[in-house]
Amino acid sequence: MKRFIKRIVIFLLIGMFIGEVIAQIFTLTSDVPQRFIDHSKIQKYIPNQQGYWKGPESTHEWTINEKGWPGRLPTSYDNLITIVGDSYIENFMNPENCRQRSFLEQLQPNYNFMEASRSGVSLIEAFEIAKELDSLKPIAQFIYITDSDFQESIVQLGKLNDITQIDLDNNEVVYGKMKAPLLKKILYNWKFIFYLYNRFPIKMGAQAEEKKEEINLFEEENSATSTEVLLQYEQLLKHLKANYNLENIVFVFKPNTSIEVYEATKKNGFSTLLLDNTVDTQSWSFDYDSHWNCYGHKRAANQVSTYFKNLNL
Repeated sequence: MKRFIKRIVIFLLIGMFIGEVIAQIFTLTSDVPQRFIDHSKIQKYIPNQQGYWKGPESTHEWTINEKGWPGRLPTSYDNLITIVGDSYIENFMNPENCRQRSFLEQLQPNYNFMEASRSGVSLIEAFEIAKELDSLKPIAQFIYITDSDFQESIVQLGKLNDITQIDLDNNEVVYGKMKAPLLKKILYNWKFIFYLYNRFPIKMGAQAEEKKEEINLFEEENSATSTEVLLQYEQLLKHLKANYNLENIVFVFKPNTSIEVYEATKKNGFSTLLLDNTVDTQSWSFDYDSHWNCYGHKRAANQVSTYFKNLNL
């Protein structure tokens, strides 16, 4: 019996070794950059990482720069404009030339642009990131958001331990914590196991899908945002006004944002831009995913550039 078990173990080890070699050579799955929490309690990616994104339409390389954000850094920080956001700005699905920064550099060559983004960034964490970026003395900071970024920011609308939120009852920022960092490190670095995990998701994957469905359900139910929820959003906006530098902040709302949320933000004195995709005959998003494709990023950058010209900075 022992001999049989020994042979099974050896067979499995050989199979996993061969599978790992194949997964590495043929890039069977996307590489996932590893995170850490910095001195400001902001989740970033470990600097100077590189890897590949493998998608239905393309396989391309991604880079994490020395500041812990996806994409390359500007050659100069003079006349700096920052672009802060979540997975839409993180933009692993597109190559380097299809980033907001890349298009804005073409449209506004007299300015330097820097992106600071990570999937899961809530509105309150976007402001924490912008506060840290103030040390670079940017002349403007564009924060890309939508309804769900407000909702995810507020503990009273649903506690999310891995996302930075604000407890409105105590007027206290609750910083996000990384979930199972050791397990994720093993999973993401063992390409064959990660490939099997993607093909046959275990409970952690199911939980992620449940969370995604909950957020989508929230967005559908609150397309016309309730008065009660809007009041909590107003509290969040008041906290931002009282605790952060707003002089150079511009809210860039993604298309299909609730008009009530947009108007509430504008009413509270924030600089706002609502992106519009209704005139486009081509979709901003991938057929298989809601994130912006290259066309979507280009169209968004065009509208941001037009808005930026009117600021007369």
